[in-house]
Amino acid sequence: MKDLWNAFMYEQLNISPTGTGRLNGRTFAVKDVFDLKNYHASAGNPDWLRTHHPAAQNAPVVDLLLEQGAYLKGTTHTDELMYSLNGENSHYGTPINPRAEDRIPGGSSSGSAVAVAAGLVDFALGTDTGGSVRIPSSYCGLFGIRPTHGLVNIQGVIPLAKSFDTVGWMSKNPEHLLEVGEILLNQQETSDEFTSLFFEKEAWSFVEGDTKECLLRAGAVLQDFNTYCNKVNVADEGLTKWAELFRFIQGIEIWMEHGAWIEEVKPSFGPGICERFEWASKLNAAELSHFRKKREVIKRNLSQLLKSNGLLVIPTAPGEAPLRHSPLEEMEQFRTRVMQLTCIAGLTGFPQVTIPLRKRNGIPIGLSFIANRHQDLKLLKWVERLTTLLTKRNIEIVN
Repeated sequence: MKDLWNAFMYEQLNISPTGTGRLNGRTFAVKDVFDLKNYHASAGNPDWLRTHHPAAQNAPVVDLLLEQGAYLKGTTHTDELMYSLNGENSHYGTPINPRAEDRIPGGSSSGSAVAVAAGLVDFALGTDTGGSVRIPSSYCGLFGIRPTHGLVNIQGVIPLAKSFDTVGWMSKNPEHLLEVGEILLNQQETSDEFTSLFFEKEAWSFVEGDTKECLLRAGAVLQDFNTYCNKVNVADEGLTKWAELFRFIQGIEIWMEHGAWIEEVKPSFGPGICERFEWASKLNAAELSHFRKKREVIKRNLSQLLKSNGLLVIPTAPGEAPLRHSPLEEMEQFRTRVMQLTCIAGLTGFPQVTIPLRKRNGIPIGLSFIANRHQDLKLLKWVERLTTLLTKRNIEIVN
């Protein structure tokens, strides 16, 4: 299919399967941060492309998919060095959101989300550090997963902040999301079920009007799906403080990872990205140990709440995708609110799956479920069953 949506960085790159298996005949794309043999990954920035060498081999996750019969059909656009949630790129252009062409696609895995939403591929790989699979999935009306941190092999992927970086994936349906998960997730089957749902009260206060109405229609069905539902506040000090903690740890790690290259090359960054790196450069790395201890407390407390049978239920984003070309200050304010939701799975490293609901105005919005660490496959199978139930109850799922 011709790329009318500016999803691809290099559409002509095609790699045939190396074996046969679960993904025979499936097509996929990868964010332009994955190693592909003899190919230059740009990380969304021309100066990165200019100063780095082609990969000597494929990233292991790519090889796993090729071995299972999938065809790789191109690399996709990303925000510069993955340091944004908008999907806008001043160098290579912004992919067009097929579900709402006047709105941003979300980032930084913007091209991957657009390629799937436009039907150009069956599924796509992205990376998720601060929400970069979950947010474009929500904005473009897709199923998406950020897996347990460290569970999926991230070797051969350009890093951003290593204690948060994950390989995630997106699809139009939960079946494809699960198929890929059964290949990339090295997990044993479990027989227990999710029997407790926890609705995070502060997170739900971020959504209003028809967005909240849409999500709560699905929420009413959820209460019939499980034996126990409760409202909780997981952050005693508030999600604003959690998001702030996330930003500081991430910023310090980002500058440790890329600061030397930025100071040497002095790359050209677009609006928003430039200011973000400048802010990260001024953080005090000596505080990292203190921040990480606070993070461990958050992780432990949420794990004790969820155990092996609980799910935290939150809106994926505080609203529908913002309009393209919105003022930078307005976009930064919205990004701050987004991160109060995405930081929960980010700080804990727990798996999160978002499902796509359609609002009355036709714009998609995501509903998310966070499970305890290493509950990924069980969560994917639960989401598949939930989607069937929601459809039977006439809750409109984007497809």
